[in-house]
Amino acid sequence: MVDKVIPLADHRYASAVPLIPERLALPTGTLSDALARPLRDLRISVTDRCNFRCSYCMPKSVFTPQYDFLPHSSLLSFEEITRLARLFVAHGVHKIRLTGGEPLLRKGIERLVGMLSELRTPEGRGVDLTLTTNASLLAKKAQTLRAAGLQRITVSLDALDDAVFRRMNDVDFPVADVLAGIEAAERAGLGSIKVNMVVKRGTNDHEILPMAAHFRHTKVALRFIEYMDVGATNGWRMDEVLPSADVIARINEVHPLDPMEANERGETARRWRYRDGTGEIGVISSVTQAFCRDCNRARLSTEGKLFLCLFATHGHDLRALLRGGASDLEIASAIGGVWQQRADRYSEQRQAGSDPPKALDGSEPQRVEMHYIGG
Repeated sequence: MVDKVIPLADHRYASAVPLIPERLALPTGTLSDALARPLRDLRISVTDRCNFRCSYCMPKSVFTPQYDFLPHSSLLSFEEITRLARLFVAHGVHKIRLTGGEPLLRKGIERLVGMLSELRTPEGRGVDLTLTTNASLLAKKAQTLRAAGLQRITVSLDALDDAVFRRMNDVDFPVADVLAGIEAAERAGLGSIKVNMVVKRGTNDHEILPMAAHFRHTKVALRFIEYMDVGATNGWRMDEVLPSADVIARINEVHPLDPMEANERGETARRWRYRDGTGEIGVISSVTQAFCRDCNRARLSTEGKLFLCLFATHGHDLRALLRGGASDLEIASAIGGVWQQRADRYSEQRQAGSDPPKALDGSEPQRVEMHYIGG
Protein backbone atom coordinates (compact mmCIF):
# COMPACT_ATOMS: atom_id res chain seq x y z
CA MET A 1 0.00 0.00 0.00
CA VAL A 2 1.32 3.45 -0.99
CA ASP A 3 1.16 6.15 1.67
CA LYS A 4 -0.78 9.27 0.73
CA VAL A 5 1.47 12.33 0.54
CA ILE A 6 -0.02 15.62 1.68
CA PRO A 7 2.13 18.57 0.54
CA LEU A 8 3.26 20.93 3.25
CA ALA A 9 1.48 24.22 3.63
CA ASP A 10 3.15 27.50 2.70
CA HIS A 11 5.06 28.31 5.88
CA ARG A 12 5.52 31.96 4.97
CA TYR A 13 2.20 32.42 6.74
CA ALA A 14 1.46 30.82 10.08
CA SER A 15 -1.51 28.50 10.24
CA ALA A 16 -3.04 25.81 12.38
CA VAL A 17 -5.49 23.04 11.60
CA PRO A 18 -8.91 24.08 12.95
CA LEU A 19 -10.24 21.99 15.78
CA ILE A 20 -13.17 19.73 15.03
CA PRO A 21 -15.53 20.27 17.97
CA GLU A 22 -16.68 17.28 19.94
CA ARG A 23 -20.25 18.33 19.38
CA LEU A 24 -20.90 18.60 15.66
CA ALA A 25 -23.58 20.97 14.39
CA LEU A 26 -25.30 21.25 11.04
CA PRO A 27 -24.92 24.69 9.40
CA THR A 28 -27.98 26.90 9.84
CA GLY A 29 -27.13 29.71 7.42
CA THR A 30 -27.03 32.19 10.29
CA LEU A 31 -23.39 32.00 11.43
CA SER A 32 -22.06 35.15 13.17
CA ASP A 33 -18.66 36.07 14.58
CA ALA A 34 -17.70 37.50 17.99
CA LEU A 35 -18.74 40.99 16.83
CA ALA A 36 -22.12 39.80 15.48
CA ARG A 37 -20.95 39.99 11.85
CA PRO A 38 -22.56 37.35 9.60
CA LEU A 39 -20.66 35.25 7.06
CA ARG A 40 -21.95 36.30 3.64
CA ASP A 41 -19.03 36.70 1.22
CA LEU A 42 -16.29 34.19 0.30
CA ARG A 43 -13.23 35.25 -1.70
CA ILE A 44 -11.43 32.26 -3.25
CA SER A 45 -7.89 32.66 -4.55
CA VAL A 46 -7.29 30.10 -7.29
CA THR A 47 -3.63 30.91 -7.97
CA ASP A 48 -0.82 32.91 -6.35
CA ARG A 49 0.66 33.72 -9.77
CA CYS A 50 0.10 36.81 -11.89
CA ASN A 51 1.46 38.02 -15.23
CA PHE A 52 1.57 41.65 -14.01
CA ARG A 53 4.08 43.13 -11.57
CA CYS A 54 2.13 46.06 -10.15
CA SER A 55 4.23 47.86 -7.54
CA TYR A 56 1.43 47.94 -4.95
CA CYS A 57 0.88 44.18 -5.13
CA MET A 58 3.70 42.16 -6.72
CA PRO A 59 6.72 44.46 -7.19
CA LYS A 60 9.23 43.07 -9.67
CA SER A 61 12.07 43.57 -7.20
CA VAL A 62 10.53 40.88 -4.97
CA PHE A 63 8.62 38.69 -7.41
CA THR A 64 11.51 37.81 -9.67
CA PRO A 65 11.62 34.85 -12.10
CA GLN A 66 13.20 32.92 -9.21
CA TYR A 67 10.35 33.62 -6.77
CA ASP A 68 9.11 30.48 -5.05
CA PHE A 69 5.44 30.23 -6.00
CA LEU A 70 3.34 27.34 -4.77
CA PRO A 71 3.70 24.06 -6.69
CA HIS A 72 0.58 22.79 -8.41
CA SER A 73 0.37 19.85 -6.00
CA SER A 74 -0.19 22.30 -3.14
CA LEU A 75 -3.18 23.98 -4.76
CA LEU A 76 -6.73 22.97 -3.95
CA SER A 77 -8.30 21.01 -6.78
CA PHE A 78 -11.51 22.31 -8.30
CA GLU A 79 -13.36 19.51 -6.52
CA GLU A 80 -11.85 20.54 -3.17
CA ILE A 81 -12.69 24.20 -3.78
CA THR A 82 -16.28 23.32 -4.65
CA ARG A 83 -16.64 21.08 -1.61
CA LEU A 84 -15.48 23.84 0.73
CA ALA A 85 -17.57 26.46 -1.08
CA ARG A 86 -20.67 24.27 -0.59
CA LEU A 87 -20.04 24.21 3.16
CA PHE A 88 -19.55 27.98 3.30
CA VAL A 89 -22.80 28.48 1.38
CA ALA A 90 -24.56 26.28 3.93
CA HIS A 91 -23.24 28.64 6.62
CA GLY A 92 -24.78 31.68 4.91
CA VAL A 93 -22.43 32.73 2.10
CA HIS A 94 -24.37 34.00 -0.90
CA LYS A 95 -21.55 35.68 -2.85
CA ILE A 96 -18.41 33.97 -4.14
CA ARG A 97 -15.60 35.90 -5.82
CA LEU A 98 -12.79 34.13 -7.65
CA THR A 99 -9.52 35.97 -7.39
CA GLY A 100 -5.75 35.48 -7.25
CA GLY A 101 -3.08 36.41 -8.34
CA GLU A 102 -4.62 36.46 -11.77
CA PRO A 103 -7.41 33.85 -11.73
CA LEU A 104 -7.58 33.48 -15.51
CA LEU A 105 -4.07 31.98 -15.39
CA ARG A 106 -5.51 28.91 -13.62
CA LYS A 107 -5.90 26.26 -16.30
CA GLY A 108 -9.50 25.20 -16.85
CA ILE A 109 -10.96 28.00 -14.70
CA GLU A 110 -14.20 27.74 -16.71
CA ARG A 111 -14.75 24.25 -15.30
CA LEU A 112 -14.54 25.59 -11.75
CA VAL A 113 -16.99 28.36 -12.63
CA GLY A 114 -19.41 25.75 -13.90
CA MET A 115 -19.10 23.69 -10.73
CA LEU A 116 -19.64 26.68 -8.44
CA SER A 117 -22.58 27.95 -10.49
CA GLU A 118 -24.51 24.83 -9.47
CA LEU A 119 -24.34 25.62 -5.75
CA ARG A 120 -27.56 26.60 -4.02
CA THR A 121 -28.21 28.47 -0.80
CA PRO A 122 -30.41 26.93 1.93
CA GLU A 123 -33.27 28.94 0.39
CA GLY A 124 -32.64 27.30 -2.98
CA ARG A 125 -31.14 30.33 -4.73
CA GLY A 126 -27.96 30.31 -6.78
CA VAL A 127 -24.93 32.12 -5.42
CA ASP A 128 -23.76 35.46 -6.79
CA LEU A 129 -20.67 34.30 -8.70
CA THR A 130 -18.12 36.87 -9.79
CA LEU A 131 -14.43 37.14 -10.66
CA THR A 132 -11.72 39.80 -10.43
CA THR A 133 -9.15 39.98 -13.24
CA ASN A 134 -6.51 42.21 -14.78
CA ALA A 135 -8.28 41.45 -18.09
CA SER A 136 -5.11 40.42 -19.91
CA LEU A 137 -6.86 37.20 -21.00
CA LEU A 138 -10.45 38.40 -20.74
CA ALA A 139 -11.04 39.05 -24.45
CA LYS A 140 -10.29 35.37 -25.12
CA LYS A 141 -12.22 33.96 -22.16
CA ALA A 142 -15.24 36.23 -21.60
CA GLN A 143 -17.68 34.16 -23.68
CA THR A 144 -16.66 30.79 -22.22
CA LEU A 145 -16.77 32.18 -18.68
CA ARG A 146 -20.29 33.47 -19.23
CA ALA A 147 -21.38 30.19 -20.78
CA ALA A 148 -19.98 28.36 -17.74
CA GLY A 149 -22.16 30.42 -15.38
CA LEU A 150 -20.12 33.46 -14.37
CA GLN A 151 -22.51 36.31 -13.66
CA ARG A 152 -20.36 39.38 -13.08
CA ILE A 153 -16.78 40.52 -13.47
CA THR A 154 -14.49 43.14 -11.95
CA VAL A 155 -11.52 44.47 -13.90
CA SER A 156 -8.45 46.08 -12.36
CA LEU A 157 -7.40 49.15 -14.36
CA ASP A 158 -5.21 51.82 -12.78
CA ALA A 159 -4.87 54.33 -15.64
CA LEU A 160 -6.15 55.14 -19.12
CA ASP A 161 -2.91 56.76 -20.21
CA ASP A 162 -0.99 53.94 -21.87
CA ALA A 163 2.43 55.03 -20.64
CA VAL A 164 1.22 55.32 -17.04
CA PHE A 165 -0.54 51.96 -17.21
CA ARG A 166 2.49 50.20 -18.67
CA ARG A 167 4.68 51.62 -15.90
CA MET A 168 2.24 50.51 -13.22
CA ASN A 169 1.81 46.93 -14.46
CA ASP A 170 5.60 46.86 -15.05
CA VAL A 171 5.39 44.26 -17.83
CA ASP A 172 4.65 46.74 -20.64
CA PHE A 173 1.07 45.53 -21.08
CA PRO A 174 -1.05 47.95 -23.19
CA VAL A 175 -4.19 49.55 -21.83
CA ALA A 176 -5.98 48.94 -25.15
CA ASP A 177 -5.99 45.19 -24.47
CA VAL A 178 -7.66 45.72 -21.07
CA LEU A 179 -10.33 47.90 -22.67
CA ALA A 180 -10.85 45.20 -25.32
CA GLY A 181 -11.39 42.70 -22.52
CA ILE A 182 -14.04 44.92 -20.94
CA GLU A 183 -15.81 45.25 -24.29
CA ALA A 184 -15.70 41.46 -24.73
CA ALA A 185 -17.25 41.01 -21.29
CA GLU A 186 -20.07 43.37 -22.23
CA ARG A 187 -20.72 41.49 -25.48
CA ALA A 188 -20.73 38.18 -23.61
CA GLY A 189 -23.48 39.42 -21.30
CA LEU A 190 -21.47 39.63 -18.08
CA GLY A 191 -23.64 42.09 -16.19
CA SER A 192 -22.73 44.77 -13.65
CA ILE A 193 -19.13 45.16 -14.82
CA LYS A 194 -16.96 47.00 -12.33
CA VAL A 195 -13.58 48.61 -12.86
CA ASN A 196 -11.27 49.02 -9.87
CA MET A 197 -8.59 51.72 -9.86
CA VAL A 198 -6.02 51.67 -7.05
CA VAL A 199 -5.08 55.31 -6.49
CA LYS A 200 -1.49 56.00 -5.50
CA ARG A 201 -0.68 59.65 -4.82
CA GLY A 202 2.03 60.95 -7.14
CA THR A 203 1.81 57.91 -9.40
CA ASN A 204 -1.63 57.83 -11.04
CA ASP A 205 -3.89 60.24 -9.16
CA HIS A 206 -3.86 62.54 -12.22
CA GLU A 207 -5.80 59.77 -13.98
CA ILE A 208 -8.84 60.08 -11.71
CA LEU A 209 -10.73 62.54 -13.90
CA PRO A 210 -9.88 60.83 -17.22
CA MET A 211 -11.09 57.51 -15.79
CA ALA A 212 -14.28 59.11 -14.53
CA ALA A 213 -14.92 60.77 -17.90
CA HIS A 214 -14.26 57.56 -19.84
CA PHE A 215 -16.72 55.40 -17.90
CA ARG A 216 -19.27 58.08 -17.01
CA HIS A 217 -21.69 57.41 -19.87
CA THR A 218 -21.39 53.63 -19.72
CA LYS A 219 -22.92 50.85 -17.64
CA VAL A 220 -19.54 50.17 -16.03
CA ALA A 221 -19.31 51.08 -12.33
CA LEU A 222 -15.94 52.66 -11.55
CA ARG A 223 -14.42 52.11 -8.10
CA PHE A 224 -11.50 54.08 -6.67
CA ILE A 225 -9.52 52.15 -4.03
CA GLU A 226 -7.20 53.72 -1.49
CA TYR A 227 -3.65 52.36 -1.72
CA MET A 228 -3.53 49.82 1.13
CA ASP A 229 -0.85 48.38 3.40
CA VAL A 230 -1.57 44.77 2.48
CA GLY A 231 1.42 42.50 3.08
CA ALA A 232 4.96 43.78 3.48
CA THR A 233 6.47 43.84 -0.03
CA ASN A 234 4.92 46.94 -1.58
CA GLY A 235 6.78 49.60 0.46
CA TRP A 236 3.50 51.18 1.57
CA ARG A 237 3.66 54.72 2.95
CA MET A 238 0.78 56.79 4.27
CA ASP A 239 1.88 59.84 2.30
CA GLU A 240 1.15 57.91 -0.92
CA VAL A 241 -2.48 57.36 0.11
CA LEU A 242 -4.94 59.75 -1.49
CA PRO A 243 -8.02 59.77 0.78
CA SER A 244 -11.26 58.85 -0.92
CA ALA A 245 -12.73 62.16 0.23
CA ASP A 246 -10.20 63.91 -2.00
CA VAL A 247 -11.14 61.66 -4.93
CA ILE A 248 -14.80 62.57 -4.54
CA ALA A 249 -13.95 66.27 -4.22
CA ARG A 250 -11.92 66.25 -7.44
CA ILE A 251 -14.67 64.59 -9.44
CA ASN A 252 -17.45 66.63 -7.85
CA GLU A 253 -15.78 69.86 -8.97
CA VAL A 254 -16.18 68.82 -12.61
CA HIS A 255 -19.11 66.38 -12.49
CA PRO A 256 -21.43 67.05 -9.51
CA LEU A 257 -22.19 63.96 -7.44
CA ASP A 258 -24.89 62.82 -5.02
CA PRO A 259 -24.43 60.03 -2.45
CA MET A 260 -26.29 56.74 -2.90
CA GLU A 261 -27.56 54.28 -0.33
CA ALA A 262 -25.70 50.99 0.10
CA ASN A 263 -27.29 47.97 -1.55
CA GLU A 264 -26.66 45.84 1.52
CA ARG A 265 -24.81 45.72 4.81
CA GLY A 266 -21.11 44.95 4.41
CA GLU A 267 -20.76 46.63 1.01
CA THR A 268 -17.16 47.84 0.75
CA ALA A 269 -17.75 50.75 -1.62
CA ARG A 270 -19.51 53.99 -0.78
CA ARG A 271 -21.46 54.82 -3.90
CA TRP A 272 -22.12 58.12 -5.62
CA ARG A 273 -24.22 58.94 -8.70
CA TYR A 274 -23.64 61.69 -11.19
CA ARG A 275 -26.28 64.34 -10.63
CA ASP A 276 -27.15 64.40 -14.32
CA GLY A 277 -27.90 60.67 -14.27
CA THR A 278 -24.97 59.56 -16.42
CA GLY A 279 -23.64 56.78 -14.19
CA GLU A 280 -22.11 56.07 -10.80
CA ILE A 281 -18.77 55.74 -9.06
CA GLY A 282 -17.69 54.25 -5.76
CA VAL A 283 -14.83 54.65 -3.31
CA ILE A 284 -13.28 51.97 -1.12
CA SER A 285 -11.66 53.66 1.88
CA SER A 286 -10.13 50.93 3.99
CA VAL A 287 -7.30 53.23 5.12
CA THR A 288 -9.11 56.45 6.04
CA GLN A 289 -12.66 55.22 6.72
CA ALA A 290 -12.42 51.68 8.05
CA PHE A 291 -15.47 49.48 7.54
CA CYS A 292 -14.44 46.58 9.77
CA ARG A 293 -17.65 46.71 11.81
CA ASP A 294 -19.67 45.45 8.84
CA CYS A 295 -17.09 43.12 7.29
CA ASN A 296 -18.75 39.82 6.36
CA ARG A 297 -15.96 38.39 4.17
CA ALA A 298 -13.87 35.26 4.52
CA ARG A 299 -10.90 34.49 2.28
CA LEU A 300 -9.68 31.11 1.11
CA SER A 301 -6.11 30.90 -0.18
CA THR A 302 -5.16 28.86 -3.20
CA GLU A 303 -3.80 26.10 -0.93
CA GLY A 304 -6.83 26.01 1.34
CA LYS A 305 -6.03 28.32 4.22
CA LEU A 306 -8.94 30.28 5.64
CA PHE A 307 -8.11 33.92 6.44
CA LEU A 308 -10.53 36.08 8.37
CA CYS A 309 -9.14 39.48 7.38
CA LEU A 310 -7.34 40.98 4.39
CA PHE A 311 -4.62 42.09 6.83
CA ALA A 312 -4.38 38.75 8.65
CA THR A 313 -1.10 37.34 9.92
CA HIS A 314 -2.22 33.72 10.17
CA GLY A 315 -4.70 31.36 8.58
CA HIS A 316 -6.60 28.18 9.35
CA ASP A 317 -5.56 25.13 7.32
CA LEU A 318 -8.75 23.64 5.85
CA ARG A 319 -6.82 21.61 3.31
CA ALA A 320 -5.46 19.45 6.12
CA LEU A 321 -9.04 18.56 7.05
CA LEU A 322 -10.00 17.90 3.43
CA ARG A 323 -7.07 15.61 2.75
CA GLY A 324 -7.08 14.10 6.22
CA GLY A 325 -10.43 12.38 5.70
CA ALA A 326 -12.73 14.70 7.69
CA SER A 327 -16.43 14.51 6.83
CA ASP A 328 -18.45 17.46 5.53
CA LEU A 329 -20.14 17.82 8.91
CA GLU A 330 -16.79 17.84 10.71
CA ILE A 331 -15.33 20.47 8.35
CA ALA A 332 -18.47 22.61 8.52
CA SER A 333 -18.38 22.45 12.31
CA ALA A 334 -14.70 23.44 12.33
CA ILE A 335 -15.41 26.41 10.02
CA GLY A 336 -18.25 27.46 12.29
CA GLY A 337 -15.99 27.39 15.33
CA VAL A 338 -13.35 29.52 13.61
CA TRP A 339 -15.84 32.15 12.42
CA GLN A 340 -17.62 32.37 15.77
CA GLN A 341 -14.32 33.35 17.42
CA ARG A 342 -13.44 35.94 14.76
CA ALA A 343 -12.82 39.43 16.16
CA ASP A 344 -10.50 40.87 13.47
CA ARG A 345 -10.70 44.64 12.92
CA TYR A 346 -7.23 45.62 11.76
CA SER A 347 -8.16 48.81 9.89
CA GLU A 348 -10.15 50.21 12.81
CA GLN A 349 -7.27 49.50 15.19
CA ARG A 350 -4.74 51.11 12.85
CA GLN A 351 -6.98 54.15 12.48
CA ALA A 352 -7.19 54.41 16.27
CA GLY A 353 -3.40 54.22 16.55
CA SER A 354 -3.29 50.76 18.13
CA ASP A 355 -0.19 48.67 17.56
CA PRO A 356 -0.70 45.27 15.91
CA PRO A 357 -0.07 42.27 18.17
CA LYS A 358 3.53 41.07 18.30
CA ALA A 359 4.72 37.57 17.49
CA LEU A 360 5.97 35.37 20.33
CA ASP A 361 9.56 36.45 19.66
CA GLY A 362 8.58 40.13 19.84
CA SER A 363 8.85 40.74 16.09
CA GLU A 364 6.22 42.21 13.83
CA PRO A 365 4.00 39.40 12.48
CA GLN A 366 4.07 38.93 8.71
CA ARG A 367 0.82 39.98 7.09
CA VAL A 368 -0.47 37.91 4.21
CA GLU A 369 0.36 39.22 0.72
CA MET A 370 -2.31 40.38 -1.72
CA HIS A 371 -1.23 38.03 -4.54
CA TYR A 372 -1.65 35.06 -2.21
CA ILE A 373 -5.02 35.84 -0.68
CA GLY A 374 -6.66 38.05 -3.31
CA GLY A 375 -8.51 41.33 -2.91
